[in-house]
Amino acid sequence: VQLQASGGGLVQSGDSLKISCVASKRTFNNNGVGWFRQAPGKEREFVAAISWRGGVTIYADSVKGRFTISRDNAKSTVNLQMNTLKPEDTAEYYCAAARTSYGSRTLSDYRYWGQGTQVTVSS
Repeated sequence: VQLQASGGGLVQSGDSLKISCVASKRTFNNNGVGWFRQAPGKEREFVAAISWRGGVTIYADSVKGRFTISRDNAKSTVNLQMNTLKPEDTAEYYCAAARTSYGSRTLSDYRYWGQGTQVTVSS
């Protein structure tokens, strides 16, 4: 079981950034994938999720219209394109593989978690 997030960094408010999650075939195949984030002192929160075939995506209200989740099953990769970033988007971002072929807003619906990647947005 292996999930690895990457691509985080320090950007300015209004900038764009793409983070990626690469998973092993065993972890990735037939599973929905989600992105969550956790800021210091706060609980981990849902950001976006995508179904196994990519046809169904869901977003948190706070990122809808700014973030886009996508996946490339041939490369076992899920990307999160983040546009018009705000300081409140600053957090450690985690990807996770769901227990089913659909994504979910609920943490307990995810079986495997990767290490996070830090995204910092300065004002």
